[in-house]
Amino acid sequence: MSIAVPSILERGFASQDIITRDVVIIGGGATGTYAAVRLREDFNKSVVVIEKTGRLGGHTETYFDPVTGYPVDYGVQAWVDGPIVRNFTGRFNISLVPAVSPPFATDYIDFKTGKHVIPPFTNATIIGQALGTYFQLILQWPFLAEGYNLPSPIPADLLLTFGDFVNKYGIQAAVPTIWTFSQSVGDILNTPTIYIVQTFGISEVQAVLENGFVVPADHFNSELYLKASALLGADVLYGTTTIDVARHDVGLQQITVQTPTGQKLIKAKKILVTIPPTADNMKPFTLNHHESSLFNQWQYTTYYTGIIRNGVPDDVNVINTQSGTEFDLPTLPFVQEFSFSGVPGLHTFHTVSTKSQTDADVESLILSDLTAMSSAGTFPASSPSIEVLSNHTPLGLRVTADSIAAGFYANLYALQGLKGTFYTGLAWAGDYTSVLWTFTDALLPGIAAAAT
Repeated sequence: MSIAVPSILERGFASQDIITRDVVIIGGGATGTYAAVRLREDFNKSVVVIEKTGRLGGHTETYFDPVTGYPVDYGVQAWVDGPIVRNFTGRFNISLVPAVSPPFATDYIDFKTGKHVIPPFTNATIIGQALGTYFQLILQWPFLAEGYNLPSPIPADLLLTFGDFVNKYGIQAAVPTIWTFSQSVGDILNTPTIYIVQTFGISEVQAVLENGFVVPADHFNSELYLKASALLGADVLYGTTTIDVARHDVGLQQITVQTPTGQKLIKAKKILVTIPPTADNMKPFTLNHHESSLFNQWQYTTYYTGIIRNGVPDDVNVINTQSGTEFDLPTLPFVQEFSFSGVPGLHTFHTVSTKSQTDADVESLILSDLTAMSSAGTFPASSPSIEVLSNHTPLGLRVTADSIAAGFYANLYALQGLKGTFYTGLAWAGDYTSVLWTFTDALLPGIAAAAT
């Protein structure tokens, strides 16, 4: 009879501080939550989720107005309708309704001067024709709906800067609309077209044309993750960070984590990484040279979202439209818009930068834009305040066109399953919840089979 001998690492932990599971999931955002529920409930696998914040849901965030008590979603706004969204929300008895565009006025303002401007394209027919041409062009790349499983050779148009792609096909009038969905890439005109299509692809264009976005009937997107949290219970470690990850091709993976009550050791058959695999995020892993060479290539956007009180009148959405630039797109860093929430006094916003920013930097940017509008007499003077500010960095992970052409994504995808580690999240597919759940769903049978 053989006796299991604890590893040297295990000997440093009391028995109550050792957690054994089939799968450890790093990150409790949209993909991590989805994977945890499906693996545990549908594949009968034991799981534990490592989540650094105090909640599940990642970019899905909701603010409750203390004045009215109404919820305001200021992260994920809506989902692209489809079976995977219906099935997952349905299991938590969340009713969905079409997302409608309220009849609020839209003002186009140069946030630097605070003055009204005339947008570059106003003819709805011409804009519609340009969007139609864009849609027909991206229909030739249905494989992008599933991530970055790219054909060989990679279509040359996908490697063009989006500015060159626009000029090649004469779709200039579609640019402001596309920018509304793709601004998270930063400098949209100098970004490879593949990343624009991943942020405004076939399913997203169809949703725009066919009113295919849905929201919970109670307009409380975070409810899904609150219910998932209740279901998963103690299988989520909140306020927890990864300290060290010892991975092996054979045997159990060993993950040392810091929890609010001290360090614990997780022993798991497989690891599912759902956080962005940047070099900083992957520091606890002992990466080999090949893994490091891939993860060190990422470029990304510094992206904030939040809510202001006052500064912009109710029933008005304000779009940043900078005079004198190509297509009147704002120069980085910028606040994209102030969108009326439907709750008196509250507007949501998003900020974009390709350089590092602090919270103070972003707050200064927002308040200076609001001051410019007030000083220009565009809106009445007020005393705006930032009610909530949330950092969604890193967003829009991308690499250069040369790296894509050299096989970056083939090499990235080849990491799946190596050293007992699988990956999902916004680096691996388009950054829409429905797309990420679909990508994750395709991985789960393989993860479950490997975790036997």
